[in-house]
Amino acid sequence: MSEDQPPLQPPAPTGAARAPAPGGGMRASDADRERVVSELEEHAAEGRIDTDELEDRIERAYAARTTQELDELSRDLPQSRALAALTQRARRRHLGRRVIQETGGSLGAFVVCAGIWLAAGVTGAFWPIWILALFVLSLVRNGWLLFGPAADLDAVEAQLDARRDRHGSHRARHDAHQARRDARRAEIDRRHSERRGD
Repeated sequence: MSEDQPPLQPPAPTGAARAPAPGGGMRASDADRERVVSELEEHAAEGRIDTDELEDRIERAYAARTTQELDELSRDLPQSRALAALTQRARRRHLGRRVIQETGGSLGAFVVCAGIWLAAGVTGAFWPIWILALFVLSLVRNGWLLFGPAADLDAVEAQLDARRDRHGSHRARHDAHQARRDARRAEIDRRHSERRGD
């Protein structure tokens, strides 16, 4: 190895944070460049930038090394319709997954109740159907809010966040109760040890 070359550094461990590229931001991929060029062409078609400025920005987009340089090319332009639709689809998909995850507990309760009904000898009406009905109603209601004609993603997200906050406050109360209980237990243990010491 020649003396004018720096020694090779070992690769960063998997999952470790990498240092940003020299110009700031992460390195841009060809797909990132093509996406920005496509957005710039859409803005030019809508009359926001003229052809000379379009050519200049496209040239700078293909020369960009980092995502920060690409972001600067469209910083003074509104979000394109294609990107807004993509963002909306991604948000809807994320909220759909959250709805399914959070209503999955009802499906689990249905399975447990159906098992109890089966173990009891399959007599009488199939009462676990009411739990399944609640699960289906919740899924249909949230599905309508997510995918219906007047989809209200903000309302679905607010409901999911409120449910998570209620669950979080319940957990905090439980943790506080457990801490008080542990403190009382420690106090009782301390008194017992003092009595034994006397």
